[in-house]
Amino acid sequence: MYTAVEGARVPIRMWADPASVEDQAMRQLHNVANLPWVHGVAVMPDVHYGKGATVGSVIAMRDAVSPAAVGVDIGCGMSAVRTSLTAKDLPDDLGKLRRRIESAVPVGFGLHKTPVNPAKVHGVGGWDAFWKQFGELHTGVRDLHDRAARQIGSLGGGNHFIEVCLDDEGRVWLMLHSGSRNIGKELAERHMAVARKLPHNADLPDPDLAVFVAGTPEMQAYRRDLFWAQDYAARNRATMVALVKQAVRDELPQVTFDDAISCHHNYVAEETYDGVELLVTRKGAIRAGSGDLGIIPGSMGTGSYIVRGLGNASSFQSASHGAGRRMSRNKAKKLFTAEDLAAQTAGVECRKDSGVVDEIPAAYKDIETVIRAQTDLVEVVAHLKQVVCVKG
Repeated sequence: MYTAVEGARVPIRMWADPASVEDQAMRQLHNVANLPWVHGVAVMPDVHYGKGATVGSVIAMRDAVSPAAVGVDIGCGMSAVRTSLTAKDLPDDLGKLRRRIESAVPVGFGLHKTPVNPAKVHGVGGWDAFWKQFGELHTGVRDLHDRAARQIGSLGGGNHFIEVCLDDEGRVWLMLHSGSRNIGKELAERHMAVARKLPHNADLPDPDLAVFVAGTPEMQAYRRDLFWAQDYAARNRATMVALVKQAVRDELPQVTFDDAISCHHNYVAEETYDGVELLVTRKGAIRAGSGDLGIIPGSMGTGSYIVRGLGNASSFQSASHGAGRRMSRNKAKKLFTAEDLAAQTAGVECRKDSGVVDEIPAAYKDIETVIRAQTDLVEVVAHLKQVVCVKG
């Protein structure tokens, strides 16, 4: 159940303990809840400080949207696929499988030498129409077409990952986390700069909370680019799923795959609550409508959950997007070493070097606590533990 935090124009419904939320994040939540366009704010148990708006917040606005409440990695999200394999089908040495995945999917700043053939992405069509829209995007990104095309099917860095996991019954799953790559970030930052200069945003407590309002050309342009970037992110994940499936098939040819589960967790949707049509931004949150399947990952050493939404309207039918960070990347790098990372990822075939120490499990909140805090939002379908983790 949530705790209602008063003192703002609209109540802040929190599925996190208010006392455990850092002061910066609480100030951000109060700033958002005082905006004149806001209908309601829901806060997930993985909440933490972000740019403009907190990560782990769901913000419902009337006739307005704040790009900062979406996040700069527009459309970032998760995909998961259950396979026919079981633990006994996997080789004792998982290094070869990890290398096959890393060869198939560029990581970090990497991109494909040539764009991936869309025919490899079974069940995803409309590519010609999708790319035709590129010429209508913000003029500042027009020269990024080639890079964007070659980044489709690439992972990125930071907290993005590809994993091979086992559920509690020993079934093998594939899971990945990524977004709209550089093109989504470029679009987001350009539109945030436009929003800050609009007259109605002049007196905001935080200029990063600048909004677009309905019926304006700026809103129309943002929505066009936003929904295109969300589509890009979904296509990027679908392409990676296809590439990872082929990598697994090359290693274990007997494998078959269930349909993929996929969900955004940095996005905007048009939804109706209390009889009001709203623009709902989920920044570090997934949709958890009744029956919706979602994915809530932990860290690279702790495991993840497949969940089914319960349709709780108080949270605007939302749930957390993961464990959530409990410390900054810089703090994690100062506190922990590569040896600490190796100890905390024991039993997982993954990078264990200083380049990914900022992703050490101890830098994240406890995923079990996060799941227990939202039993009125989702029910657990499967618990997964990674055995292979690919990071950029």
